[in-house]
Amino acid sequence: MRITPLLGAALAAAATLSAPPALAQSGGPGDLRPPSAFANIGDPATRSRALFSEVAKVLTSPRCINCHPAGDHPTQGADHHPHDPPVARGASGDGVPGAPCQACHMSRTVDLFPGAVASYASIPGHPRWELAPLAMAWQGKSVGDICRQLKDRDRNGGRTLAMVQEHVAKDDLVAYGWAPGKGRAPAPGTQALAGELMQAWIDTGAECP
Repeated sequence: MRITPLLGAALAAAATLSAPPALAQSGGPGDLRPPSAFANIGDPATRSRALFSEVAKVLTSPRCINCHPAGDHPTQGADHHPHDPPVARGASGDGVPGAPCQACHMSRTVDLFPGAVASYASIPGHPRWELAPLAMAWQGKSVGDICRQLKDRDRNGGRTLAMVQEHVAKDDLVAYGWAPGKGRAPAPGTQALAGELMQAWIDTGAECP
């Protein structure tokens, strides 16, 4: 059974609303090391590169990569398969006329009733649900490439490094990655820990692997 935008909206309306994403929610103990784990690396530049490689476990997880696609279509799942049903980015990144993201993705993630749709256990959602701009595409890029992109204000939404850190650490849309709804593995660690790693990376010179 395929989910059309109208069917998706109907299913979402009938589903039980889940709680909003929580910063404290974890992707699993021990899967993201804290900045203190890198304190024994004496050279600041080497430590900085190691810190970014650690936070890259989050940035390259399916929860982030699927919303930072290289093309005009989002992807789904750990294997980054094409979004089903087929949808397009649109001019503003939130869908095309007649099929906006919000037709299925509501203001909060909804968990579907068991057996509602065999391929789906939940439909993720947020008031600002949309794709990252093409300039911020991460799919197919190395960890080093993503790092350099995050430092480039022409490709990071005009953000300073402090703003990049705040986006990772506090943005409530980013928080979805740690509370993605039934049927999806959360991003590693916690949002707070990812923010701490980003800050430690900046404090050590923001070096790229």
